[in-house]
Amino acid sequence: QVQLVESGGGLVQPGGSLRLSCAASGRTFSNFAMGWFRQAPGKEREFVAAISSSSLTTYYAYSVKGRFTISRDNAKNTLHLQMNSLNPEDTAAYYCAASTTPGIYTRTAEYDYWGQGTQVTVSS
Repeated sequence: QVQLVESGGGLVQPGGSLRLSCAASGRTFSNFAMGWFRQAPGKEREFVAAISSSSLTTYYAYSVKGRFTISRDNAKNTLHLQMNSLNPEDTAAYYCAASTTPGIYTRTAEYDYWGQGTQVTVSS
């Protein structure tokens, strides 16, 4: 079993920044492919960013590319999402996810474990 706990969400003004974290426990974090997803009220959960187990490969949704950066610290079992130049369309609950299969993934069905989410609200 794997436990994922997100933190770092909050209220930020347009143009601002936030850094989300996801703490993992229960199994060997360094073996997991990891991802961030988000879900706004009334919308489906959507892919944001993904990173391979070794950090060699990252992939971003078009809507966040150039503004968000995904990273991981395998020594600390932690995943991060640095979010810059935030706009109201980024408002959502953000979830981290882990896949036990090596690779890099963009679909929710490809992930085995999920956190409970952290809310990000971008508003003036």
